[in-house]
Amino acid sequence: MADDISFVEQSDVADADHGDVARPKESQRDPVMLRERLGVWLTGVQGADAMIEDLRIPSANGMSSETILFDARWSGQVHRLVARVAPLAESDPVFATYDLDRQYAVMRRVAETTEVPVPALFWSEPDPGPLGSPFFVMERIDGVIPPDVMPYTFGSWVTEASDDDRALLERSAVETIAAIHATPVDDDLLEAPGDGETPLRAHVRRLRSFYEWAGDGHPRSPLIERAFGWLDDNIPAESAAALSWGDARIGNMIFDEFRPVAVLDWEMACLGPRELDLGWTIFLHRFFQDITEMAGLPGLPHFLGRARVAEIYREATGYEVRDLDFYITYASIIHAVIMYRIQIRAIAFGHATVPDDPDDMIMHRATVDAMIAGTYWADEDDEGSGS
Repeated sequence: MADDISFVEQSDVADADHGDVARPKESQRDPVMLRERLGVWLTGVQGADAMIEDLRIPSANGMSSETILFDARWSGQVHRLVARVAPLAESDPVFATYDLDRQYAVMRRVAETTEVPVPALFWSEPDPGPLGSPFFVMERIDGVIPPDVMPYTFGSWVTEASDDDRALLERSAVETIAAIHATPVDDDLLEAPGDGETPLRAHVRRLRSFYEWAGDGHPRSPLIERAFGWLDDNIPAESAAALSWGDARIGNMIFDEFRPVAVLDWEMACLGPRELDLGWTIFLHRFFQDITEMAGLPGLPHFLGRARVAEIYREATGYEVRDLDFYITYASIIHAVIMYRIQIRAIAFGHATVPDDPDDMIMHRATVDAMIAGTYWADEDDEGSGS
């Protein structure tokens, strides 16, 4: 396998598309100031002998929370750490709110109750005072991450792996998602549905609210609004709810020898059907695969295919996956709303202009259109075993 690299989160679902123009190329936080303020905070929580020995902000930082890598020493030991920091208000964040303390609590619950590999957690600081925004601190993990820029389907350690190793990656990733779904959850951990709501309908309601917030004062997307109508007409009966990771994809896992050694980025975690995560996993691969084929490259057409993901999940859990095509289509709609918001943000930064057709803000508009029309998979054979 490729040489180990230090963990740098590649967590944004639109990184490989035209949404990338909305990404600030540099942190708005001054590293010198951060080191000083983080050092003061660290001595307060860990003791007077604690000190920051090294700190850096990755150049490819996220559009949601920000990543700070640092080494800290206390009690004679050096600890390799990561701080996830909520974005500054002046950066026009992608989402309206950021609850890093809840994200920390979800990760802790998963770590305490399952075998899912979660980085060791150190502290959650909900007070924005020390760094200007809430943050939490966790262990830094070594390994390799399937890249988003350029997507791993364009040529990466994933495409260069043997069929057997790639099949191992595929199986171990889906088995990890299955293990996440076994996490005990309660109303104190995740937002409960409203009266008379199912978890899936609550999820759709929150997505619609996000779209309304993102589109306030901006041209609306006819495609997204038509897609919400499709959801109303096609929402299935749902299975018992579980902890949904939310951003379930291999780009949010660190791998060693083709097995996950860390699961990252829990800000979209919620209560929902298991198929929410499986549909998102499959769609995000299809999103990258479609881009790759448009570029004239083969990519990985059978990797994370619908039938294979359902089979691996069934073997791991005994659960028969239901209505998977609905959840893949729903994933494409979620992604469309996020991309719509990211393009509005890019326009605000002066990195893009308002298109004549608002649907052009959605790179995969043809995919969403085909999925809600039921034609996307018409000529598709995705029944391979991960090659």
